[in-house]
Amino acid sequence: MALAAKAPIPAAGGGELQKIETLLGGSRVLAHHLTNALDAHELLLRGLPASALDHLVGNLVFIGKTESLEKAVGMSLRTWQRRKETPNKPLSQEQSGRAWKFAEILAKATDIFGSQAEAEQWLERPAVGLDQRRPIDLLGTPAGVELVEDHLDRVEYGIYA
Repeated sequence: MALAAKAPIPAAGGGELQKIETLLGGSRVLAHHLTNALDAHELLLRGLPASALDHLVGNLVFIGKTESLEKAVGMSLRTWQRRKETPNKPLSQEQSGRAWKFAEILAKATDIFGSQAEAEQWLERPAVGLDQRRPIDLLGTPAGVELVEDHLDRVEYGIYA
């Protein structure tokens, strides 16, 4: 089981958890500080507050509110706008997981490329290692997410093919 070998939620050791937490609005939006992967798991089971997705999308530098972003976070722009009327109502587990995964990939890409703007531009550009597909377009399915994560690992270690 190749999928089970990957930890879906990073351990707090490298600070990745805090980077994801910050992208989602920090402890102010999430209502508590995440100290480990189990905290994140419990948060996602309960559902992220809609304001976490607002914070994530509202702080994007390069990526606009497009169909690609909608697929990546698992929510249409129309639904997202309706959810703004009830910011305290949590997202579904699926929506929470997709928003978390998008934030996780954005945090990792930011580390690799040096800035959030560069990371977002990378997500929007066709990638040779992804058969000229844009990474953001692949985030709508678990298989696509795995492809993007694997590609990011190859970029991080200088292996492009």
